[in-house]
Amino acid sequence: MSGQKRKLDSVSVEATTVKSSHAQDSPPAKTAALISRYFTGEEKSGSRLGEDFFNQPCISLAKAFLGKVLVRRLPDGTELRGRVVEAEAYLGGEDKASHSSGGKRTERNTAMFMKPGTIYVYQIYGIYLCMNISSQGEGAAVLLRSLEPLQGLEAMRELRSARRKENVRLLKDKELCNGPSKLCQALDIQRGFDRRDLASDHEVWLEQGPESPTPETVVSAPRIGINYAGEWVSKPLRFYIQGNSCVSVVDKAAERASST
Repeated sequence: MSGQKRKLDSVSVEATTVKSSHAQDSPPAKTAALISRYFTGEEKSGSRLGEDFFNQPCISLAKAFLGKVLVRRLPDGTELRGRVVEAEAYLGGEDKASHSSGGKRTERNTAMFMKPGTIYVYQIYGIYLCMNISSQGEGAAVLLRSLEPLQGLEAMRELRSARRKENVRLLKDKELCNGPSKLCQALDIQRGFDRRDLASDHEVWLEQGPESPTPETVVSAPRIGINYAGEWVSKPLRFYIQGNSCVSVVDKAAERASST
């Protein structure tokens, strides 16, 4: 993903994180309480985040997503909720892993050049979808990689099962949204959501969660599946909550780097 981009955060391209006391195999929180063991503080009253939240540089936005709650309202009124625990920044411009690298604009990536908070949904492998949100910076966007399911888990399980083979094992809670395409399936994020505004849409939006995770629990690691991107392969532009069992891929090297 990418486009001609101003310099974003003066963030080091060194993987950083501090070891957390939470075990990686800890189970996610139960649905009804809407409380996660991975965050501290009181749950806010579901206040919706508006344009101001999304209007920030890409790396800052990717980190700011951690701990926020993505909400999807289905046609029957059912609301599904999941807390963001992993996200990747795609900076546009010189970022060779970005769909808008070099300022390339296409019909597919138009949303990346729209105002911050615009949803960018694209297809991979001809069948799976990924959900991104545009940020400040031309052609920049944040990929949502993993959610911790909070509400509507059975509906999520049904939506995931509809895309799986018959007679396969029941998905564990932590497996419902632990990947970019999995979360799109679990929340029924469709291709038609592309170019919609996450700040004002009535079917999908972002809410304030509890207090943001502390810097010590946020891992900065290389992004996943971008082996074609040259020197950008190793840039630590993926951010996740250390110890959260819903993270899609744990990077032990990045976690160790900060503790040495």
